[in-house]
Amino acid sequence: MRPDRQQRPALRRVLAQGPLLSRIVAAIGGGYVLGALASVAALALPMDKAQAVLAGLMASFLVYAGAVVWVFAVRSATRAWAGLLVVGLPLLAVAWSVWPQGGTA
Repeated sequence: MRPDRQQRPALRRVLAQGPLLSRIVAAIGGGYVLGALASVAALALPMDKAQAVLAGLMASFLVYAGAVVWVFAVRSATRAWAGLLVVGLPLLAVAWSVWPQGGTA
C-alpha cells in the first residue's frame, strides 16, 4: 500500500528525524553502557579494591560525558554508533575478565 499525497510530507518529516533520534538513543543508552563498562573495568586496575571502585565511579562519569559529546560531534549517526562500539568492545573484554565467575558477587 502506497501512501497518498497528504501522507508523504509527514512521512518525510518522520524519516528526516531518524538520525537525530538515533543519536539521542546512542547518547543516552550507549553512554550509559560505556560508563557501566568503564566502572567494572576499573576493577582490573592494580590497586586496592576500594580505590578501584572509586576510580571506576569517577571514570564512569567522564566516559558517559565523553560519549554524549562524541555522539553529537561526529558527522553521522552511523559514525556515532561505530565509535561507541569501538570503545565498548575493549572495555567489555576487560570488564569480562574481572566479572565474578558463577554469577555470584
